[in-house]
Amino acid sequence: MDTAGEMAESLPRTSFPRRRESSGRHWIPVFTGMTEFARTISYGDYIVIDRQANPFFQRLSTGRPLLLDGATGTELQRRGVDTGLPLWSARALIEAPAVLQAIHADYLDAGADIITTNTFRTHRRTLERAGIGARTRELTQLAVQLAQVAAQSVDRKIFVAGSMSPLEDCYAPELVPPAGDLWIEHAEMARDLAQAGCDLLLVETMNTIREAVIAARCAAATGLPVCVSFVVGPAGLPPDQVNLTNAEETRSELKLLSGESIVAAVAALRSVNPAAILINCVPLAFIDRAFEELRAAHSGPIGLYANVGHADDQVGWTLTDDVLPAAYARQAQQWVQHGAAIVGGCCGTTPAHIAALRQIIL
Repeated sequence: MDTAGEMAESLPRTSFPRRRESSGRHWIPVFTGMTEFARTISYGDYIVIDRQANPFFQRLSTGRPLLLDGATGTELQRRGVDTGLPLWSARALIEAPAVLQAIHADYLDAGADIITTNTFRTHRRTLERAGIGARTRELTQLAVQLAQVAAQSVDRKIFVAGSMSPLEDCYAPELVPPAGDLWIEHAEMARDLAQAGCDLLLVETMNTIREAVIAARCAAATGLPVCVSFVVGPAGLPPDQVNLTNAEETRSELKLLSGESIVAAVAALRSVNPAAILINCVPLAFIDRAFEELRAAHSGPIGLYANVGHADDQVGWTLTDDVLPAAYARQAQQWVQHGAAIVGGCCGTTPAHIAALRQIIL
């Protein structure tokens, strides 16, 4: 069943208005409820962006690589902030917003062109597990505001990317919710990020085509540029379960954690026409091969941001220093030389890693 058909089955049939209001920089659909917004998106009623006039597309078209920031959640952990599950990085919005803003500032000092909002875990369902589901809009908008304040403190153009993550564990594709839940919850997140003033939306760490396409279509409905990033592993294994000493295992075809191919994922996104397609949260040990496969599958802008360390069931991530900034940058230099449009760091990377990347893409 296609996504429109799934939507028709999973959401109640109600009429909805086709009104729009200006947010000052772009147009956002206005509906009386998220079900109406989600149903509209599912049938393709959303804004076509003017790519020639949009600052992010203009910058992307120059051919000069954009530098994405590094990890937020693990950097909070490194600085002593409680990142225990289920809230993980979202806890900082309540308990340590000043630390979070300092992290954004440090990535900008390191040379980042794009900083990512700390909204990886501000979905309503995550906050409900901590008994604060009603604060999802408030905390999402606070995360955007903290990034914007940091961005406005420097004298160069900075893009604030609204992070849209999987609704469940990004290493567990079997937990992806039904289509109806995906439409409504990603539509809510996309709307809140856009109305808070993000410059683009980053649909990241997607482990299934199904959720990636729905999240991307919700993001595109805001009229903002959309980048989509997938997490992959050899034969679809989660990166932290790969035995790096097993040559046969590490040489297996890289697939989304759902077992779907990179080629199929790229093809599924054609209707969304994202600004860029990326791979993230993958160890350096096989991210080069992921880049090669993505480059072969997609002729448009592509990018990478790898991780350092591994997942942890208690605090979300275990920090390691097994890839120092200089070594990370040396490997990333190959991505830039082979056409990467966006490079940055994922879990475990630090402002020092981003500063090292800045030196190779001056």
